[in-house]
Amino acid sequence: MKIQLWSIGKPHEDFVKQGIEIFTKRVTNYFAIEWKIIPMPKNAGIMEPDILKIKEGETIITLLQKDDYLVLLDETGKIFSSEKFSQFLEQRMADSTKNVVFLIGGAFGVSDVVKKRANFTWSLSSLVFPHQLVRLILAEQIYRACSIMRNEKYHHV
Repeated sequence: MKIQLWSIGKPHEDFVKQGIEIFTKRVTNYFAIEWKIIPMPKNAGIMEPDILKIKEGETIITLLQKDDYLVLLDETGKIFSSEKFSQFLEQRMADSTKNVVFLIGGAFGVSDVVKKRANFTWSLSSLVFPHQLVRLILAEQIYRACSIMRNEKYHHV
């Protein structure tokens, strides 16, 4: 199974880049993994939020493959414990999912088209975080889930 981490916006900021790289590298011991930073559309700063979501959504839908399992990160999604998230990833493996895409949408969320395309909607928390921190938290939680699957000592319960 391959894991792709997609985020709309700018490249990783220096203050989180090292942590993202550390956890992403650790995940490579379990899964193939890659980041895709999707640039915002031109003139995004002057677009109405609904138009911006539609434009970003068109790009996302174009990049997705038919069989990709899309996990949308959204504050309205299901909240997991780390153990339940690990079980979720294990189930994707058991289902022979080839590619799981975790999507961090734009500043205003994602279009309805992307929401409908999502196979699952996940919330990291009922709190709202900056996108840069979500990238770091996501990478760490995927690594934590991998360590739970293998009963390794990173996750202490």
